[in-house]
Amino acid sequence: MAFKGHLLDGMMIFSEVVSSGSFTKAAEVSGHSTSYISKEISKLEERLGVRLMNRTTRSLNLTPEGRLYYEQCAQIISEAEQIESALAGQQIEPKGRLRISCPTSLGISRLQPIFANFLCQNPLVDLDIDLNDRKVDLIADGFDALIRASDQLVDSSLISRRIMQSKPVTIAAPSYLEKSGTPKVPTDLIGHSCITYSNLKQSNVWSFVDKKGNEEKVIVKDRFTTNSSTLEIAMCAAGNGITRIPYFIAEEALKEKQVIEILPDYNCTEINVYVIYPSRKHMSSKVRAFIDFVAKELAR
Repeated sequence: MAFKGHLLDGMMIFSEVVSSGSFTKAAEVSGHSTSYISKEISKLEERLGVRLMNRTTRSLNLTPEGRLYYEQCAQIISEAEQIESALAGQQIEPKGRLRISCPTSLGISRLQPIFANFLCQNPLVDLDIDLNDRKVDLIADGFDALIRASDQLVDSSLISRRIMQSKPVTIAAPSYLEKSGTPKVPTDLIGHSCITYSNLKQSNVWSFVDKKGNEEKVIVKDRFTTNSSTLEIAMCAAGNGITRIPYFIAEEALKEKQVIEILPDYNCTEINVYVIYPSRKHMSSKVRAFIDFVAKELAR
């Protein structure tokens, strides 16, 4: 279809002339001169190739073609006004479908009740939560926002907001430790089977900091690696090796004593949970409401 840049030119002016009943009143409403209004109508008629109205100094009457064109113009203008009002309203009251990507374990362990509460408080918003641990493209994959846990975000043109912090814990099942022994210092990990998370840039390089602030990096033997933290904790609990994982994922297994923490005297780099979105400018109210709500709930 050929581009028609002037397709809507003169439509608003013509509609205002008809609705107000005169060139003079249309000029007053639009803030233009009467001569400008007259020229715009003439240009419109010339472009369309029909006479839209018969006018004298005292009266103005639409031709049949003018009446048909006016009815169509009125409908188009009304629909445009409705769209604008709807979008303006959307910026005030959260509404519409909201598509979010979130890590599987975080979504299940911490965010499920928050999602439910958000729906209760925002009845006009529909949530589409994609639980996965893979790397996704916010724009290309059509998400409104991403939730991701990382010790460090890759530089990006996207906007990120930290909504939670969690310490990593090094854990193992009692059955594994009975069989293979309990590491006392980070370097003891070298002789053990470890389970690593493949989405990390260097999944087999674990960094520890002692009480004096000295950092020590250990290259572990990753006998099992996966991009699923759910599978990671399950393999660890089954006695297949030692893993290091955010506390919020290991919390339930620790409470149920399926796993125990080892090397508790050594700190690890904090894991931050971020919500990532395209831009602060013209952010829809549904996205803003979601980000603020999740941040507030997690802060508790």
